[in-house]
Amino acid sequence: MKTNLHRLTMGVIAMIVAVSCNPTKYLAEDERLYNKGNVIIHPVDSIPTERKEAFETHLEEMLRPKPNKKFLGMRFKLGLYNMGGGSDSTSGAINRWLRQQGEEPVLLSDVNREYNENLLRNRMENFGFFNAYVTSDTTIDGKLAEVTYNAHPGNIYRIAKVDFEIDSASQLGKDIISTKSQSLLHVKSNYNLDVILNERDRIDNDLKNKGYYYFSPDHLLVEVDSSRGNHQVDMYVTLKPETPKKAKEPQKIGNIFIYPNYRQTSQGFQTTRPRKQQLFNNQHYIIDPEDTYRKKVLANHIFFNKGDTYTRWEHNRTISHLVNLNAFKFVKNTFVDNPDSANTMDVYYHLTPMQRKSIRFEVIGKTASVYNGTEVNAHWTLRNAFKGFETLTLSVFGGYETQTGGSVNLNSAYIRYGAEVGIVWPRLLSPYKWAPSRRYIPKTYAKVGYEFLNRRNAYTLNSLTMSYGYNWRENDQKQHDLAIAEIIYVQPRNITDEYRAQMDTVPTLRHIVDPQFSFGPNYSYTFTNSMDANRQHTFYVKTGLNTSGNILGLIQGANYDEGAKEIFGTPYAQFIKAEADFRHYMKLSSHSQLASRIMVGMSHSYGNSRSLPYLKQYFSGGPNGLRAYRPRAVGPGSAYPENLGENNFFADQTGDFKLELNTEYRAQLAGMLHWAAFIDAGNIWLQREDENKPGGKLSKNFYKELAVGTGLGLRLDLDFLIIRTDFAIPVRVPYRNPGDRWVFKYIDFRDREWRRENLVFNLAIGYPF
Repeated sequence: MKTNLHRLTMGVIAMIVAVSCNPTKYLAEDERLYNKGNVIIHPVDSIPTERKEAFETHLEEMLRPKPNKKFLGMRFKLGLYNMGGGSDSTSGAINRWLRQQGEEPVLLSDVNREYNENLLRNRMENFGFFNAYVTSDTTIDGKLAEVTYNAHPGNIYRIAKVDFEIDSASQLGKDIISTKSQSLLHVKSNYNLDVILNERDRIDNDLKNKGYYYFSPDHLLVEVDSSRGNHQVDMYVTLKPETPKKAKEPQKIGNIFIYPNYRQTSQGFQTTRPRKQQLFNNQHYIIDPEDTYRKKVLANHIFFNKGDTYTRWEHNRTISHLVNLNAFKFVKNTFVDNPDSANTMDVYYHLTPMQRKSIRFEVIGKTASVYNGTEVNAHWTLRNAFKGFETLTLSVFGGYETQTGGSVNLNSAYIRYGAEVGIVWPRLLSPYKWAPSRRYIPKTYAKVGYEFLNRRNAYTLNSLTMSYGYNWRENDQKQHDLAIAEIIYVQPRNITDEYRAQMDTVPTLRHIVDPQFSFGPNYSYTFTNSMDANRQHTFYVKTGLNTSGNILGLIQGANYDEGAKEIFGTPYAQFIKAEADFRHYMKLSSHSQLASRIMVGMSHSYGNSRSLPYLKQYFSGGPNGLRAYRPRAVGPGSAYPENLGENNFFADQTGDFKLELNTEYRAQLAGMLHWAAFIDAGNIWLQREDENKPGGKLSKNFYKELAVGTGLGLRLDLDFLIIRTDFAIPVRVPYRNPGDRWVFKYIDFRDREWRRENLVFNLAIGYPF
């Protein structure tokens, strides 16, 4: 059955490839398939090479129509259309379906060369090439045709003078002229229509923040005079004479009406004053007869007050806050002229609530190297839990993971389940009043979680975590998270005799099942400008600082060598831990980029601890790190990984320091299919010597102990989801002899045993960094 299905699938693929390789099958004798359009700028030395190629690409993207889509060099969609009989509409249902999934041929006769010539000329004029002209020619090769457009931009025009010819006696004129120092129009800069349009938007935005609600960029006119000669222009910023009087006057805020339980009707949003209205705090009419929300909390997120001058800043800030309260499905804001006062607007907020209770289920499949498993999650959410826009969540999960391949039986199969309860307040609950950001809502969170892990034939772990803290955004690029109290308590149970026997042989296994108790503050800072698509270089930086038991350890005079101090019968951890994740993305073209990452982790355990607790230690390897090594299989240092005993128990490789370096070239192959080539390097190290892991301590020769891997990968970019596959091999193995750590000479893809030992496959969702 499987063989027949495989043959059928291969047969269908072969048919599609065959018809894709003959795209002109159904063309008439006098028809030509439009292959592509090319733009060549003349003379070739008129623009620097790197800018010339980008400009030609930009102009080519404007050509219409677009040729038939290609995938791996073949016109698959046109192939489907041809498989359906081409233009023959009399064929059966299957053929009609194939034509619907396919794409009609784009013919040379569909190309309007004169239209494209005018389009290209107009675009070049918008960039300041006022004397540009375009010619075109057609090249026919059999049944295929191409059109070449020869663009002659000529000399570019530059700005010689910028004047603001506005009546300075009026308030509007004064406000416009006051923005001149921030103008985007600069003397000696190239003429650019896009910059002119942006300049109008800039002035409009500034006026909006001074009360001119009814003003529009279309009320501004930028006159361009090219009679100066010498390829220069003078620019005059003026106000159109037909600008309405209302647009010239700043507006005040009148009555403010808030409908927090609004349901839109067939008549649209209600903008009339309600009969029964309640004025809260002499500022806001909150129409909430059921008292669904606490009025004080809701009013704190409305930043207009009666009598204020309108500003776009407060307008957008209010909308942003209402949207981010995580309580409203729709937020509609309307301004209506007040019938009793001139240049005054009443404000209406129509807020449609989200469903108060919701539940979401997730089923997750996991695969990495030789591990496979699945997990089921259920998330229950209660919005506006205590009428102050609090969000209460309950999550439960359960799953398992097992080893399905590899050179040894790592005996790492486990099952896990647990739950977490959390609550988020959209404000800072603190005895001190502080407002880290006016634009974004700061949040206070509290979480309690429990997890049970049963690693079969080895041990079970019971884990309890609690945290309380704040997170807030400073601006679009900067975010802070401060957990002022984070408690982690782990208690082992049911350690098997077999595992205890291995612990006696290799004491490092004992660290995994040590009772763990850490408590203290935890802070992280994140910066990113990667959302700016126009930048060639973008960055992501995340730093963190975690501490535990420092004050208590000092008070008690904790000293591990004299016996660890305990709380609730469990020794507590005492450490300082700092880490940084730095990423750089360099755009090489519109379809390729170079992504790089440096991760550094450091720690210092003292007093009551000799090393980080197991859950706080660093590890390396896996689909998001060193992809040529499976998770927790690298280091520490040059220590040899231990596969132990009759059942080959595996001691996870963890450490107190970490360094990882990654570089990945990413490019588009065709459509949604992308590929990548990458190099990963890194390792972990211990703070102190461990006789059971010789070579594991961090030393000045740490760079000689880096593990290195390389490989290739494919990515399927579905816009909402990226499916990633990576094949990687180790090229430097830190636990080999110092003179034999580079293993290029041992690579042999033809050897089945070598492939089984060294070729690592990773399947994951999303990019590794």
